[in-house]
Amino acid sequence: MVAVAVAFLFPVYALATLAFKDPGQIANAPLSPPNPPSMDSFGEAWQSASLGSALLNSTLITVTSVLALIVLGALAAYFLARRASRLSYSLYILFLVGIILPFQLGMIPLYQLVSDLGLLGTYQGMILFYTGIQLPFTVFLYTGFIRSLPADYTNAALIDGASHLQAFRHVIFPLLRPITGTVLILNAVHIWNDFFTPLLYLGGSGRETVPVRIFAFVNEYTSDYGLVAAGLVLAALPILIIFLVLQRYVIRGFSSGLKG
Repeated sequence: MVAVAVAFLFPVYALATLAFKDPGQIANAPLSPPNPPSMDSFGEAWQSASLGSALLNSTLITVTSVLALIVLGALAAYFLARRASRLSYSLYILFLVGIILPFQLGMIPLYQLVSDLGLLGTYQGMILFYTGIQLPFTVFLYTGFIRSLPADYTNAALIDGASHLQAFRHVIFPLLRPITGTVLILNAVHIWNDFFTPLLYLGGSGRETVPVRIFAFVNEYTSDYGLVAAGLVLAALPILIIFLVLQRYVIRGFSSGLKG
């Protein structure tokens, strides 16, 4: 287990080491500890790649997409879990198919659709794309969790005169906190770290996300690994903080979501 831990931690060590070295230290001894540590790469990466605006772009796209996924995924899962009919079963199977099929199969039609809608290079296009792509997985997690909840909660609210929407809002959704934490962190990590989709849909628009801006430090002939490492450290900090805050919900919510 110690050997496995070392193997997993080595990339983190290499990333931190490169980030705190100047170009001369990287050229002479790339994997040795920085002596002395240097913060120059962080300032240069922040300015050269305009990481401030890139972080705002990534934050806006990630937060809006995750909120849309939580609302739409939870509502859809409530219908699928509580409505015993052929329609609900067929829709659930359709969502499962959306998990199995890779989005690369529809990459060209999706790009053409976004282009026809005039959403290339816009935040709306990215939010719509991520919401659609991640919705099947979100519905799968929410549906399993809601099925594990006793139906008595919903029935009691309905008997008291509440509508299904009111029962969901005031009774069911507060009980979804563990799985909501799981949905939030898993989707946020995927959207925040995604490189290919923003490169394809936002390239050249000035609204590029952090991974695309960091890619500017890499070209065909030379790569500034110090700037790349510093940019990756800055990009990882926000999502790392969110994960540390919500980590207790991830395993609990995911394991509960597999029930039923």
